[in-house]
Amino acid sequence: MKISPHVKARLSSLGVEPEAFPFGPPQLPPGVVPEKVKLAMDDAMAGGYGYLNTAFSGRGFPGYAFLAELTQRAEYRALSERVADEMIRKWIRLKSESDQDKTDEIKVIKKKLKEFNVRDLLRTVAIHDGWFGRGQLYVKIKGANRTKRELQTPLLMSKYKIAKGSLTGFKVIDPSVTFPYDYNSSDALADDYFVPKSWYVLGTQIHASRLLTFVSRPMPDLMKPAYNFGGMSMSQLAMETVNNWVSTRASVNRMISTFSTSGIKTKMSDVLAGGEGDDFLARMEIYTAGRDNQGVLALDKDTEEFFQFNAPLSGLDKLQAQAQEHMAAVGQMPLIILTGISPSGLNASSEGELRAWYDHVHDMQEILFRPALEKIIKLIQLSEFQAIDDDITFEFEPLWQMDGEKLARIRKSDADAAVELEAAGVVSALEIRQNLAKDPDSGFEGLDVNEPVPEPGDALVQGKDPLLAKVEGLTKPMGAVG
Repeated sequence: MKISPHVKARLSSLGVEPEAFPFGPPQLPPGVVPEKVKLAMDDAMAGGYGYLNTAFSGRGFPGYAFLAELTQRAEYRALSERVADEMIRKWIRLKSESDQDKTDEIKVIKKKLKEFNVRDLLRTVAIHDGWFGRGQLYVKIKGANRTKRELQTPLLMSKYKIAKGSLTGFKVIDPSVTFPYDYNSSDALADDYFVPKSWYVLGTQIHASRLLTFVSRPMPDLMKPAYNFGGMSMSQLAMETVNNWVSTRASVNRMISTFSTSGIKTKMSDVLAGGEGDDFLARMEIYTAGRDNQGVLALDKDTEEFFQFNAPLSGLDKLQAQAQEHMAAVGQMPLIILTGISPSGLNASSEGELRAWYDHVHDMQEILFRPALEKIIKLIQLSEFQAIDDDITFEFEPLWQMDGEKLARIRKSDADAAVELEAAGVVSALEIRQNLAKDPDSGFEGLDVNEPVPEPGDALVQGKDPLLAKVEGLTKPMGAVG
């Protein structure tokens, strides 16, 4: 038997080899690093790049251009955007840990956070962290960009460096236009080991203290230079599962389209003898062109025979659903969060799974947002008050919300416990009122504790309307006259 290369060329389909990403210095757009600048650290890491490529499978940094291209697929966008949306959905609650009244200061900080659009900016840097492995915010100080020398100096947290009203906002910097200028790669005992001291932003050198850097999945020190001192992006983590999902979805679609396989038993002597097979291939093209319901199948009654095989379609939905669930598993999120669809056979919207998801989001808030938010609040205080009040802190609003019935039961239980503690002499009524005034979930937040405590016979305690109590003795109910 002999098959002509001509026949194989017409019938073959070329496979695509998976793309490899060897380790090496990150490829950046022109102008990010000045052409005349020579970075010794890259030369020092040349041996490290070679070692990684030799010892491992070549899964290096794919580059910002490649990762940016992935954002055109809905799956990659959703894996990063859904987390970012959840992280800023309930935002933060400013509070004071002091007994003094800090209401006015907190109002000013809240106003500035809103004026500077910090909430939306943090959403963007969280998305950049998911897409590229790193997000950055530039601190805008009035007059700082007039001279490049000023940008190279540290942004000290002092009123002598940050004048009153000098903070004008923050700006998101795309990670593809930044590159570390200086970092310690020789003294592993130092605090700045593999920590950039300054960055190039499109050729302009900026001290690291003027850039708030966000990395939720940091790389080992050996890999940091290759990843441009960013972390592992969610898009790169999800590449295999997304590719499997796309392949499975396409395969299921092809299976549905071609679940019925038809064929013709015909002469193939010319093809199997090494001929060009033009007549045979032309016969197949004629059959293919007319194989739908509107076509006509014509066979030679003496030399040809028609046959058909039908493949079962049961189970395809489960295979496709599992491939979709694997994508959600990479992002540690329920499938209903990622797609809005509850998977077959699983209760993805159950209380347990959603609470685990909210706990994960809270962990991401603490890891990615807290250090930057603490610095942002201090910058606002210096710019507005020329001093930092360490008593003013914040906490992230809980994402999990109880319904009214559960919350009412908890409040009733807390009230009963407070009454018992007061009766036992453990706490006083004033202390209970102070606790109610501070607790945002008590229903009495902001209660004026300086107001006199109602007496046991007071109408409020008896559950009566105060106004009705005052006029109760002056009027009679309707129908009582005569």
